[in-house]
Amino acid sequence: MHAVVVYESMFGDTQQVAEAVAAGMTDEMTVEVVEVSDAPHQLASDIDLLVIGAPSHAFSVSREHTRGEHAPRGQVSSGCAVREWLETLQHEGDVPFVAFDTKAAQPGLPGSATHAADRRLQLLGFQRLAPAETFFVSGVAGSLVTGEVARATRWGKVLARKVTQRLASASAGHEEA
Repeated sequence: MHAVVVYESMFGDTQQVAEAVAAGMTDEMTVEVVEVSDAPHQLASDIDLLVIGAPSHAFSVSREHTRGEHAPRGQVSSGCAVREWLETLQHEGDVPFVAFDTKAAQPGLPGSATHAADRRLQLLGFQRLAPAETFFVSGVAGSLVTGEVARATRWGKVLARKVTQRLASASAGHEEA
């Protein structure tokens, strides 16, 4: 089994979550973690799961004109971002996906990067494997809230099990036919 985790990160928090999710999946599958600027625009046919991660920025995935305004110490992702990458993404076959974002831990804060990514991936014909997940940071440019990295690793384990179950179910369906 093969998964690709593509992330965009402003301050490094989304990158940490992407790496933790991948670490949770590695017992059951091969996982590539790729910063979005280096992500392929044509997915390989052997991908069993695409994981997309981005910071919630200006209530959605980041836009070119807003990216640098809150990054006084520099951005991890400074080239192509998830929004632009999704506009050029191509794939073959039935590829499942799941999205996650990082977001300030402020009650009632609207918007989410996962909503826009989820919608775009479904329009492209990808199939959602599981609901999107949000991981919290303390403030706009803060660090991940205590326990979020461990939660991301646990979520990665859950995702790997779901992929295993999906493939087993598809295999059983082919045997019956």
